[in-house]
Amino acid sequence: MGNRKCAMALDLVDDAGLIAEYEKYHREIPQAIHNSITAAGVVHMEIFRFANRLFMLMEVDDSFSFERKAEMDAANADVQAWEALMWKFQQAIPGAKPGEKWVFMDKIFEL
Repeated sequence: MGNRKCAMALDLVDDAGLIAEYEKYHREIPQAIHNSITAAGVVHMEIFRFANRLFMLMEVDDSFSFERKAEMDAANADVQAWEALMWKFQQAIPGAKPGEKWVFMDKIFEL
C-alpha cells in the first residue's frame, strides 16, 4: 500500500524561554525516544514551529497505527517520562478534547 502522511498540530506554552528549551530538547532527542518512534512504524517525522504553534508531519508505513503506538508508549517508561517532561512546554490547542495533545489536521489541498 505504501507510506502515508499524518499532519498534526499542538501549541506550546507562550513563553520564549520555555520554547527555546523545548527546541533544545528536540535538537537531539534521547535514543530511546527515537527507537520508540521508529519501532511504531514512523518512517519520517518533522516538526515545524510558528510562534507557539507546532505542526508535525509524519510519514508512516503500513505497520503503523495510532492505537498500536499508544499501547507501545504506555508500556515504555522512557516514553512516559519524555511525555511528562514535554507536557511542561506544551498546551492543548484550541478545540482539542480534554487530555488530547497532538490533534489531527485535515488535508484540504494538494497540488
